[in-house]
Amino acid sequence: MSSVRAKRGLAEDPDAGSRDGRNLLVVPIANVAQALRPRVVVVENVPAFFSRKVRHPRTGAGVTAAQLLTELLQPEYEAFPFLADLADYGVPQTRRRAFITFVRRGDIALQTLVSSGRAPYPKPTHETPGRRQRLHLREVLLRFGLPPLDASSPRTALAKRRRLHRVPVWTDARYAWVAAIPPGSGASAWENDRCGSCGGVAKDATRATCARCGVPLPRPVFKARNGRWRLIHGFGSSSYRRMAPDVPAATITTASGHIGSSRTIHPFENRILSPLECAWLQTFPRAFRWGRALDDWGHTFVRDLIGEAVPPRFTALHGRILGQLLSGVLPASALKVDNRRCIRGQFNLEQGHSMAFEDVERWHRHSRAAAARSWPRQ
Repeated sequence: MSSVRAKRGLAEDPDAGSRDGRNLLVVPIANVAQALRPRVVVVENVPAFFSRKVRHPRTGAGVTAAQLLTELLQPEYEAFPFLADLADYGVPQTRRRAFITFVRRGDIALQTLVSSGRAPYPKPTHETPGRRQRLHLREVLLRFGLPPLDASSPRTALAKRRRLHRVPVWTDARYAWVAAIPPGSGASAWENDRCGSCGGVAKDATRATCARCGVPLPRPVFKARNGRWRLIHGFGSSSYRRMAPDVPAATITTASGHIGSSRTIHPFENRILSPLECAWLQTFPRAFRWGRALDDWGHTFVRDLIGEAVPPRFTALHGRILGQLLSGVLPASALKVDNRRCIRGQFNLEQGHSMAFEDVERWHRHSRAAAARSWPRQ
């Protein structure tokens, strides 16, 4: 269901959303749940899950995938939406995700939640100031203890005893772009302004060549058909950028192997992150066995698996909450329904759009109203 990340301007177009069948995977999810009637159903996706429009298969109305799923399961299940950054749960990366946990009506788990005013999600473990705060990339990479790599040659791009600790080898030009980014700066190759040939400094951020000597600047450039050097069209300021070391890592995506994707470059070394580093930033256990995945399918396939995963650390925390609730026990670490993560989820589900995480004022304006509206409903 990653296709909910629609092209710019198409998120509100239900016809565009329905053309990709993956956006309607909520229908078979509902069919399976209605047939098997599990006590709990958990659905996870990107925040746009609450905003991506599709055509309702019966009425033809434009609804979000999340609203459609909730409507289909509403007769038998109570929906508990949730919107959070999993960095607050000890995942060492910024990972903003939407969840809906459906609890079957009449189940002791739902009775426990309703009577206590709780939601089926864990309290954050890494957000309290002065105690356990978010993990920063610098400290996590040091903790990994992996050998350094370098994208300049096949010999330096691969660790001998760690087959998943490997990176692509770059061309000389691409390597020069990254090498010119100051280590630890979190800066982008687009910001490289010093000519590697004459030392001149470019004051114009849109230039592809040095104004003094005409040599290409160490920025993402290419030679057009007319022979002129031009800047590559990328993902704006986030592409060709080093990860900042003193904050959580950027979101680990399926595009972690591409230098031109969003924030994939190592904060200090001249390379992207290796699949092993990405897996550990996703909190995969170090003892996890990949079998023949790398040999049979290649590093791109492995990176896809890692980028699509729900971080196991959060899954374990969430699973403990659900396990206790299904046993009729009220977990001490369960969130209250008026927690901002639950209110944000409820508000976005009802309104059919994904509210920005940083929009705190807007959340305050709607929080009381959202909490007062049948939450949870009977």
